[in-house]
Amino acid sequence: MEIQNLTKEIRDRSLERMKKRKPEELSASWFQDDLLYSGKGKSIFIIIPTPGCSWALGDSGGCTMCSYISDCTLEPTDADTIFQLFKNEFKKYLDEIKESEEKNEKIAIKLFASGSFLNPKEVPKEARDNILKYLATNKAITEIIVESRPEYVKKEILGEIFEIIGDKLFEIAIGLESSNDETREEKINKGFSREDFEKAINTIKSLKNSHNIKSKAYILVKPILLSEKEAINEAIETAKYCEKIGVDRVSFTPATIHKGTVIEQMWRLGAYQPPWIWSVVKIINTVRKEIAIPSFMDTSGFGSRRGPYNCKKCNKELKHTIINSNLNQNMVEYENCDCMEEWIANTKIANLNKSQIKIKHLPLI
Repeated sequence: MEIQNLTKEIRDRSLERMKKRKPEELSASWFQDDLLYSGKGKSIFIIIPTPGCSWALGDSGGCTMCSYISDCTLEPTDADTIFQLFKNEFKKYLDEIKESEEKNEKIAIKLFASGSFLNPKEVPKEARDNILKYLATNKAITEIIVESRPEYVKKEILGEIFEIIGDKLFEIAIGLESSNDETREEKINKGFSREDFEKAINTIKSLKNSHNIKSKAYILVKPILLSEKEAINEAIETAKYCEKIGVDRVSFTPATIHKGTVIEQMWRLGAYQPPWIWSVVKIINTVRKEIAIPSFMDTSGFGSRRGPYNCKKCNKELKHTIINSNLNQNMVEYENCDCMEEWIANTKIANLNKSQIKIKHLPLI
């Protein structure tokens, strides 16, 4: 595939320039308000240092928009180190956990491995088990959220997990990105089909009678080679598809420009721009009218040179409004801004003239 060859070439060039870092330099965490399955509460976010996403480090080159392997060790990390670094990050929030318990607030923990938490080549089983055992003994943590590609969502692995965590809620977030197979395979280079995704969701659904298990789908807003109008429509349709097949929640991820990716190369050549924030507002307001499952909009990079952007007048206010709407699951209310006219004109372009953009002829810069 042309897209795989290009992604692999760009990825390899990026990896050559990357300076390897120790696991201790890569672990990170933060604590913030969040909407849990049980209602409003708090979440601890912890980044676990791993070798990196197997899909990105393999012959495929990974996804066209993602450079999370830049936050990885690029070589195996032993289970004891991963577990110790996890504990170090978790213990930073013991005071906040105690305060939340006193207020009877629920707490979730989100474990990011810059790849698949369920892949033992990325997170060794011993490290996974030790982390889950540690969380199982903490009564304050009621929900555990991890990320994984669909091929690692297997009944035997999930059975092992629930033997450890008991009745705690366990959510698996999968980067579907788009329900359109052509977009996912030819523009994102995701490496799995809709059938693969549905198989993973069905595996999760088959365990719901016996375990407290949930699913979430990440949806990419504006992959390469889509017009603004196409990107809006495809994101909305993907959310509807997710609800139809039984996904529990959806989370939209507006594209930002990561270094060392195909999307960055196209952006530098003037062949791509991240979505407008107005497009994001259109998507989330439409979805909250038309589907019943919770929907979230990531605001990372909003208002920055490499992220979703309107104008300096409305960027910041809209970002905060969207964050609040995630917590309340309400419509994003806004005042019109002068930049809306340009956005409206932009969305009237039905589709890109793809004949002018040849992936195989994209120069490397």
